Amino acid sequence: MPGQAWIVIARAGILNMIRKRAFLGLLLIGWGNFLVRAVQIYITANYPQVAPMFAPSAETFRNFLEQQDFFVFIVTIYAGAGLIANDRRANALQVYLSKPLMRTEYIFGKAAILFAFILFVTLIPGLLLLLLQVLFAGSFAFLSKNLFLFPAIAVAAVLQGVVATFAMLALSSLSKSARFVAILYAGIVFFTSAIYHAMLAITGSTRVSWISLGANLTQVVDVIFRLKPRYATPWPVSLIVILGLVALSISILERRVRGVEVVT
Repeated sequence: MPGQAWIVIARAGILNMIRKRAFLGLLLIGWGNFLVRAVQIYITANYPQVAPMFAPSAETFRNFLEQQDFFVFIVTIYAGAGLIANDRRANALQVYLSKPLMRTEYIFGKAAILFAFILFVTLIPGLLLLLLQVLFAGSFAFLSKNLFLFPAIAVAAVLQGVVATFAMLALSSLSKSARFVAILYAGIVFFTSAIYHAMLAITGSTRVSWISLGANLTQVVDVIFRLKPRYATPWPVSLIVILGLVALSISILERRVRGVEVVT
């Protein structure tokens, strides 16, 4: 049906990925931090003598999402590098877009594949941890004082997912080699971080953190969780850089994903 083709693309892509044992194993490993945090919350709720040491706070959930950054990076490369590159290599892109399928549906379907897996290792375990805190404590006391954590976890996870998804799709549209795309994505992440640390060593100031993709996300997410930003860069600047990257990625996709569109 017109307007719903993206669902077919997303479903096929998700099922194809979870059939791969290595990737499925990666997703399960990605929940390791969740288990550790769950045990921490359980101990805090049932053993008051250690509560001061492990008591959950907004920073607990912020740190959990930060620990998931590694898995987001690996999942993005594993599941995202070939999303468009493989279709380009097999000349399937023209086939897709020669059908009654709009370009936006194709892009949205491909984006939904990677976005879903990123949320699986960020949003879902993050919200479950918050629910476990209520269940183990048998009280809504913590939640009532930290109601902002629900939207904070959701917004932070979605923001990270959107940035990683569109950046990877844009790179995937530039090549026919998924391996090259993976190297390019990793190179950009590590190169911007290396440039930032080099500038930090030269200037002695964290105001240049906007150079690093990871630092920009860290800065904005810290603010989302109502924590003190760890860099001197104004967080609106970091947000502008992030939004600019997403806009650039969408522009690249608009130019690179082309075919014979038939709109019905």
